[in-house]
Amino acid sequence: MALRRFFGSPDPGAPPPSPTPNEQAETDTIRRIVRELEAVDPARRRYLAGFAYVLARAAHADLNVDEDEARAMEEVVTRIGGLPEAQAILVVEIARNQAELYSGTEDFLVTREFNSTASPEEKKAAVSACFAVVASDHEITAEEFAELTEIADELGLTRPELNEIRREYSDSMSVVRKMRAQQDDAG
Repeated sequence: MALRRFFGSPDPGAPPPSPTPNEQAETDTIRRIVRELEAVDPARRRYLAGFAYVLARAAHADLNVDEDEARAMEEVVTRIGGLPEAQAILVVEIARNQAELYSGTEDFLVTREFNSTASPEEKKAAVSACFAVVASDHEITAEEFAELTEIADELGLTRPELNEIRREYSDSMSVVRKMRAQQDDAG
């Protein structure tokens, strides 16, 4: 009885409350976006789903996807994926939730599937985008770099290709910052 009052339903036989006009508008918007995504070619949808998941995997390397990383993912999926912002937001949220719920189980499987469908240029762009997402907070931790390296390996990037991307983000790498700070202290 106390739980029913807590959740606002004193009568167990009472129908659930009707959605407010704002909630109904949000639900209608989401349904419209899903219908629009369903109109996208299935191969392209598969690519976008894998791409977004790989981004979410990178962002979740430290077991937290912060708002900066989520916004960066949305921007990347909009730009590289060619989706309107509303669709990109929905794709990113789905990928983010999947990565948070199933990361240990799905990481390799989804990345392998993405690897089988993406071109070499798309794979390199995906790894570069992963770096951009992880660096959105201006720091790439050792855990994040390890995950980025694993993603690059699973996508078949060579060490020189990975190093080329990594150089672009060296100022964000915490280990590089520490090394520079030690050199400054010593000199």
